[in-house]
Amino acid sequence: MLFRQNIKSTLKALLLFTSMLLMFGCATYNERITEYYQDMVKGDYVKADKVLSKTKLLKKPRNILLFYMEKGKVEHMKGDYLLSNDYFNKADLLIESQTKSAGDVMVGLFLNSMSQNYRGEEFEIFMIHYYKALNYMALNQIGEALVEARRITLQNYAQGDKYNDKTNRYSKDAFSLNLQGLIYEAAGDYNNAFISYRNAVEVYQTAKDGLYYGVAMPGNLKYDLMRMAYLSGFSSDLERYEKEFNSKFKNYKEPTGGEVVIFWENGKAPIKEEERVFFSLIKGERGALFFTNALGVMIPVDTGIAGKTNLSDVNSLMIAYPKYVSQPLTYTSAQVNGSNSDSYTFELVENIDDIAIATLNERAGKELSKILTRMAVKKAAEYGVKAVARSNDNNAALEALGFGIQMFNLFSEKADTRNWQTLPSQINYARIPLQEGMNSIKVELIKSNGERIEKVLDVEANGRLKFFNFATM
Repeated sequence: MLFRQNIKSTLKALLLFTSMLLMFGCATYNERITEYYQDMVKGDYVKADKVLSKTKLLKKPRNILLFYMEKGKVEHMKGDYLLSNDYFNKADLLIESQTKSAGDVMVGLFLNSMSQNYRGEEFEIFMIHYYKALNYMALNQIGEALVEARRITLQNYAQGDKYNDKTNRYSKDAFSLNLQGLIYEAAGDYNNAFISYRNAVEVYQTAKDGLYYGVAMPGNLKYDLMRMAYLSGFSSDLERYEKEFNSKFKNYKEPTGGEVVIFWENGKAPIKEEERVFFSLIKGERGALFFTNALGVMIPVDTGIAGKTNLSDVNSLMIAYPKYVSQPLTYTSAQVNGSNSDSYTFELVENIDDIAIATLNERAGKELSKILTRMAVKKAAEYGVKAVARSNDNNAALEALGFGIQMFNLFSEKADTRNWQTLPSQINYARIPLQEGMNSIKVELIKSNGERIEKVLDVEANGRLKFFNFATM
């Protein structure tokens, strides 16, 4: 009797201890790197770099890809383009070489996705190419930038190969194809620039309602495509696009100083938070098992994970699932005044906010199936041990084991809230002619409350197409 009372007291203590662990262990990834993230938002990149280098969480093997991406970004913002690309190259190599090891798969099966190696979101991989290309252009390494342009093609092919239904999936990245065209144009390769611009235009043309993840086809892209057709001698293509765009092409004389494409990285990418979701396990036709919730969503059991596990005792489950939370924009629009006093408007060219939320929804069915089945298998083990304990005259040791499994299941259920935090919410761009020498380009940023802030960008002309980017977080 005394032994059983000791077991119950131990169980209560375990419950209290586990509850405390849950309280302190449920912080999201964003909350755990707050200091670094806030320094980046303030534009204090030197301090942010120091904090990042001391952040042990990001040094862990499962998070090393995030560390490389963040280091690449902060070094880019500091203007150390060589070091920035060193880290982005490490990220590149890790993405190309990473395979799902048996150990990593088992960690995901018995613990959670947060404990697995971070593999990067699809749009994050495209953004590595973006920053690497900007770094190479800033270093006047046009040959390396062209290599990055060709890798964008390969990445788009790889992305498309993932899905059978490409019309409703993130199977291409229109912005990266546009960027690719700009790189080829800067190198004087008008033929390949035409192909890249054309591929980007086709992505918009096949998108529902003409919007590709919240972005309409930019006017600059239309003109660039027609101009490359003109410079490449593709007269029939030029005529076709004049009709499609309902715009008569008029070639302009290139300025002696060349041009600059300014990328305005505005806002902060959405962060991931954890959401608790309830599901019931039901039998469908021919005995097939499905998970369903109050909204009527039906998710099939992942038989590869469940195997021969008997799930008949499992009725309901509560799982942790990530959700993106958008962050408000400080600046809602901007106007550019070139050194020739002409005004230009930024055009939205990439909406990371929309892409992040949409792509998470696109894979929700598959992801939920894995998470729900994993939790159901763990629940079945818990119920099995408790049933054996009851059949053995409430065996105290088995009761403790069953309780331990219950606490483990509760404690280990955690959503993967990791993502590349310092990406912008959106990228806008404008193409500005340059005069010879140093150009002072004024950007008037407009806040949601109407307040206007002026920012001056100093760009030195070199007679060719240059790239320049700045961020407002």
